[in-house]
Parts: sequence; structure tokens; C-alpha cells
Amino acid sequence: MPFIIIKFVKDQLLNDMNTEKIPPYIKAVYISLLIIIIIFFMIMAKPILVPLMVSGYIAMVMTPLCNRLERYKIPRSLSAFIALLLCSVFIFGIGYFIITQLQNFVVDLQGGFEKNINHFAVNINRSVFDFCGVDLGMKYGFEIEKLIAFINSGNTNIREMLMMTLGTLTDLLLLPVFIFFLLIYRDHLAVFITKVFQKQRNKILMANITEIRQIVHAYLAGAGKVMLILGIVNTLVLFALGIKHAIFFGMLAGMLNIIPYLGPFIGATLPFFFALLTKDSLFYPFAIVIAFTLIQFLESSWLTPKITGANVNLNAFVTFLGLLIGAAIWGIVGMILIIPTIAILKKLFEFSPETEPYAYLFGEENQRWFSKKN
Repeated sequence: MPFIIIKFVKDQLLNDMNTEKIPPYIKAVYISLLIIIIIFFMIMAKPILVPLMVSGYIAMVMTPLCNRLERYKIPRSLSAFIALLLCSVFIFGIGYFIITQLQNFVVDLQGGFEKNINHFAVNINRSVFDFCGVDLGMKYGFEIEKLIAFINSGNTNIREMLMMTLGTLTDLLLLPVFIFFLLIYRDHLAVFITKVFQKQRNKILMANITEIRQIVHAYLAGAGKVMLILGIVNTLVLFALGIKHAIFFGMLAGMLNIIPYLGPFIGATLPFFFALLTKDSLFYPFAIVIAFTLIQFLESSWLTPKITGANVNLNAFVTFLGLLIGAAIWGIVGMILIIPTIAILKKLFEFSPETEPYAYLFGEENQRWFSKKN
């Protein structure tokens, strides 16, 4: 929905601007103000827009499956239900895997792992005190009671935590409902968009909608393949180094790759500290850092371009800035959704000659980009 608003208002503004011959810098101000208004709207409507956008992206991924089922004369509602059921089984499978791995991890924490933490805390406290003269309060080890007291000293009370939990459950319940209706009414929504933009040819507009849908589908499907490959490679590396819970850490690092820059850092930090606390040698944690760095280099330079191609093609600065904006607007979910969202905006800007410079700003540097106009 935000993309439809952007496209509609942008076209109306540009038509008025072209009629009145407004200077280009005024046009840039208008478009910038439009983006600010859209961001404000996204912040205020977060409880509805977050599950709606997540459902929209998931529905785009499942659209080819629904189309294939409908070719076998399966009714649209039944094909949407089958696709939703398969998606739910897949998501519940991932959740079950994470829960079982966390249970094994907690069992390990209740064993001799606490002694390693205390020993590590004592050494850190002694080293900091010797070099800086500062006592970190861990002279006798890591005291769990202090951590609990520190958490309880915050402003969050039980009522607020309960409301946050209920809000999360509400979002989870809205997801399958939104996905089901978006799959059923996907053609209806496409026709609605063509009726909104009556000045454009329906065939061209439908081709543009299909292209945007294909871009999002290719990005999300490619990102899923990349996460799976990275998870397997990370797991094999951790197994080779003899790190316990290699499957958990490896697959978690692969899934965190959906968040550019920050996700791979967190994915490497967790096994690094685990190896630092459980292994007797510093070789293992630093070997994890080196191995994960090499894997990320191969992923960014070869694997992701090979699988996803140039469907997104956003420059690093826009990606990093988008992550900050997404985190400020919608938190972690915003950081995940912001990349395909910027890719859609980039494609929308490419449809109009007046906004093509913004598409160029979002994309990678290309000195021959304007050569087609000369």
C-alpha cells in the first residue's frame, strides 16, 4: 500500500510540476517531503503495516506455487490454503529446530559452562584492574544475581512485557490471514492499480507490476538459498573446529545473513565468545572469526551475485542508511524488510524519467548510466 501511495502522489505531483514548469530543485523538495510523509505514516501505522508488509512479501514468494496449482484446475482459494499450509509447516519446522537447539544449549549452560564463565570473568576483571586500575565487580566471578537485579532495575514492568507479548501474538495471528487474502485477491489488487493509473497503458502497467513482483520474489528466494548455503558451510566449519552446538550456531549465522552487515557480525560473534569460554586455546575463537570473514567475502563477491543477480543492485551507502532508517522505524523487522522495500522504490523511480536520478542514486555507480540519453 505505501508503494501505491508513493506512485500515485508522485505521478500527480510530477504532472502538476510539468504543467507549471516548476524548477527541478523544487521537484526534488516535493519528492523528499513525500518520502518524509510516507515514513511518518509508516511509523504511526506500524501495528498494521508490519504484518501486512511481511505478509505481502511472503505472498509474493508463494505466488508462483499458487499459479502452478491453479494450472491443474485447483480453485484459487484451495491453492492459497495449500500454499499457506506448506509455508506454515516450513516456518514451524524452523521454529521447532531453533527451540530444540536452544534447549540443548541451555542444558549445556547448566553444566560446567558456568565455571568457565566465572573463570573467564575473574581473568578479565584482574587484567582490567592491573592495566587500568578499574574493578569491574567480577572479582569472584560472574554473579547471576547481579544480572537479574540489573534487568529488574529497568523501567519495563510485567504489564508492559505482557502487552508486548500480546502484540507479538496478534501480529503472528494476522500474518496467515493477510497472506491468505493477498493470495486470493492478487489479481484484483493488480486491476485496482491499473484503474488508479488510468493515464498509463494497462499492458505497460501490468508488465511493471509483474516485474516488481518478480524482483521481490527473486530477491527473497535467492536470499533464502544464500542463507541455507551459508548455514551449511558455517556448520561444517564449526564441526571441523570441534565447536559444540555447531548446527545451532552455523544455521543461526546463516539466517542472520538476511540483515546486511549487522547479521553476519552477530552470527560470528556468538560462536566466537562460545569458543572463547569453552576452549583452552585462543586458536579456536580467532579461527572462527577468520573462517566466517572469508565465507562472508565469498558470499558478497560471488555467491549472492551469482544467485540473486542484479535484481536489487543497491549501493552500500544506501543499504547501510536504509538499515538505520528501518531499525528506527520498525526495529529488527524493519531492518529485514528495508532492502526489498528500497529495491521496489528503486524500480518505481525507474518507471518515470523525472525520478530516474533517484534510481541512479540508489543503485551502484555506473558511469554509462546516462549515455542512453545522449
